[in-house]
Amino acid sequence: MAGVRVVELAGLAPAPFGCMMLADLGADVVRVDRPGGPAAGRLAPPATGPLQRGRRIVALDLRSPDGVTDLLRLVERADVLVEGYRPGVAERLGVGPDTCRERNPRLVYARMTGWGQDGPRAVRAGHDIDYIALAGALEPLGRAGERPHAPLNLLGDFAGGGMLLAVGVLAALLERERSGVGQVVDAAMVDGSALLTAFLHGMIGAGSWPASRGGNLLDGGAPFYDTYRTADGRFVAVGALEPTFYAALLAGLDLADEGLPAQYDPSGWPRLRRRFTERFAERTRDEWEEVFADLDACVAPVLSPTEAHRHPHNAARGTFVTVGEQLQPAPAPRFGRTPAAVPRPAPDPQRDLLDVADVLAGWPQRW
Repeated sequence: MAGVRVVELAGLAPAPFGCMMLADLGADVVRVDRPGGPAAGRLAPPATGPLQRGRRIVALDLRSPDGVTDLLRLVERADVLVEGYRPGVAERLGVGPDTCRERNPRLVYARMTGWGQDGPRAVRAGHDIDYIALAGALEPLGRAGERPHAPLNLLGDFAGGGMLLAVGVLAALLERERSGVGQVVDAAMVDGSALLTAFLHGMIGAGSWPASRGGNLLDGGAPFYDTYRTADGRFVAVGALEPTFYAALLAGLDLADEGLPAQYDPSGWPRLRRRFTERFAERTRDEWEEVFADLDACVAPVLSPTEAHRHPHNAARGTFVTVGEQLQPAPAPRFGRTPAAVPRPAPDPQRDLLDVADVLAGWPQRW
């Protein structure tokens, strides 16, 4: 994406993640902060954390005419603008899509919200857990007989939000190459979270998801697709769905000759779970990793975010990198001919602030 110019109106979590991805892929992303720096508080990500890497920053007061004028000067030379306000806020500030695209018809105007630009909930507040709840993505998550359990804020904010935003921007830029004009991208976390359940809807339609939460093949109901506590209080993950991998699992656990119930007979699953639980508790997590090192049993150690970078596979692939002095995930996906560079550290709002003129000097008018 080298040469693509992105103006990012500073926000929280989803939009910064999408812009991080664009920056990782080579886009020139300029973040527009409010004077005094980004909003503080418990929910605000670190101003110099991974989500902010690879940017340049300017500070503009969009409640003032001068701030709006400066933003529109950037818009005139940009390829993309990203905003994460509630519907109508950008328009009230004077930087909505009609105004911006009047200045620059080629602009891709990307909007990141929870509920979308329209609908009964459009202007209401929400967080990841609310969006995945309404999308049908939260209800299936959790153990049988227990309440639904949110998987951090990974589904709504990042997979169904920021990543959906980045995909939309890329598609709109590609379409612009044919049409010569930009368009508005309405990326809503409720839509993206619903999209993530496409496979689940397929299983429901095929009758392959018959039970309630925690009683199906992929939600912890099947003992051969679950996690188990080991002797050291840590865990291993088991995903031995296919018969070949299941046979390797039984071999690694030394249970192949025990006369256990058939793999896909749900009436036998309680016994299987009991035996797997007992056996995994006999060794430590790392000992089990050694046992399964040469077996295709779909067994993996459950690693914490702070230890994942040390695993030999992640180390060999460079799945994590150090940016500045902070360990963080590396850009993805991988490209054979134009690999992504190691990201630049996030700019310091107090030290690295630029003037709009500094940005425009490197963004000559192209159309």
